Amino acid sequence: MQPLSTLLTVDKTVREPVYLQISNQLMELIKKGTLQAGHRLLSTRELAEQLNIHRKTVVQSYDELLAQGWLESHAGSGTFVATHLPEIKPQLLLKDAINPARTAGFTFKATPHLNKDVVKPQFNLHLDDGFPDARLAPLEELSRAYRSQLLNGNPYLRLGYGDTQGSSWLRQELSSYLNKTRGLKTTPENILIIRGAVMGAYLISTSFLQSGDNVVVTTLSWVGGNMNFMQAGANLIRIKVDEYGMDVDELEQLCKKKTIRMVYVTSHHHYPTTVPLRADRRIQLLRLAEKYGFIVFEDDYDYDFHYQSKPLLPLASADQRGMVLYCGSFTKTVSPAFRVGYMVGSENVIQHLAKLRRIIDRQGDAMLENAMAELLQNGVIQKHLRKSLRLYRERRDVFCELLKNELSDYVQFKVPDGGMAVWTTFDPKVNLVKLAQQASQQLLYISDGVWHHNDDQQANATRLGFASSTPQELQRCIEILSELLKHKQVKSAYLIKQ
Repeated sequence: MQPLSTLLTVDKTVREPVYLQISNQLMELIKKGTLQAGHRLLSTRELAEQLNIHRKTVVQSYDELLAQGWLESHAGSGTFVATHLPEIKPQLLLKDAINPARTAGFTFKATPHLNKDVVKPQFNLHLDDGFPDARLAPLEELSRAYRSQLLNGNPYLRLGYGDTQGSSWLRQELSSYLNKTRGLKTTPENILIIRGAVMGAYLISTSFLQSGDNVVVTTLSWVGGNMNFMQAGANLIRIKVDEYGMDVDELEQLCKKKTIRMVYVTSHHHYPTTVPLRADRRIQLLRLAEKYGFIVFEDDYDYDFHYQSKPLLPLASADQRGMVLYCGSFTKTVSPAFRVGYMVGSENVIQHLAKLRRIIDRQGDAMLENAMAELLQNGVIQKHLRKSLRLYRERRDVFCELLKNELSDYVQFKVPDGGMAVWTTFDPKVNLVKLAQQASQQLLYISDGVWHHNDDQQANATRLGFASSTPQELQRCIEILSELLKHKQVKSAYLIKQ
């Protein structure tokens, strides 16, 4: 039989650890029968000398195979190939079985309201839905904080199951931060840590909506929220939105005719049009909630980004009867990849939602939550927001100037006071769906706007995000759109036949 060392090769230039290289090769030799059951292996010292590696590496390799049952150790005799190796020969239960990979054998009810394509990052250029620039994120600080949380402290407590309500440290820091920046009056018991606004919408819908309940949204609204409300069996009632936000007078008339269970509102920058809900309408909305007993679900997805330095405080700051459920996240602050958000409400509501969260996700990423708490405590998030606010304001101004100078014949828009996108209405002759398709062929992503509207109401408008692109990238985006709209051979592809 060949010496064992001649059957093994070690490559220190590859990423796979040496001990795994050895253990994997030994495993293959056993599977092939080259090393037969009961065969005595070289001692760890002998094999280490022959392979010119450290003995501890061979020990680690042998230990790996011992743990998996490929080897067995006899005290005083050495290490041997296990005498009882399982021989796995999968057999078909049914010879005529059909591959069910594509279609299940059981039936289930289709859910058309969930049929929305997921946007995937596959474009070099993007005028997206209003995302932050992840290149600006404080990744080094976050990495250090995460590593610190991962390695320090009691492992049983640090790496075990935690509070379903979320990290107590993060809830403490968030309570202080939200009270200071948004005028809220919270304690940590008023806060539930969640993955983001989508989870918030799901928890609220599952907890507080029943089939047939009426939920009020606007004619232009967030499809993610609408899908959750519909999934719970609610009826969506759409009311108008204008340059001052939701038409609360129309809501009042509706309350006189129907029982409303919940109103969904993005008060700071209405989604998708970016307009703020006017102060008098906010007060009226709270009064209606108190009078008619409906829940106000306030989604404050980008409160921190207001460029006039005069943001209106959230509805939750003036809520004196516990009618508002307030939701926010770090998605726009840092990056969508870091799934940390929060729900704010009365203590009994938060406790109820935490019980539901337990059977969905049990808990969040405790390491990440504590790392975010550390960044809040040290002022890193606040510093990052000040920097981002300045850069995003500059990018907004550059982008709006480009729209005005290069595309004024095709679009109308209002410079937004805040947020990360411009609500842009295209000329009725422009087929926005085809424009988006043609732009994608130039590796430029823009939304075709379909999911912002009702099936029976198309405004031929969409959100064009500017925050995630540099001024140079924004310039190139507009150049591509301008070329597509102005080029005679392409322009005819967009014109809707009148």
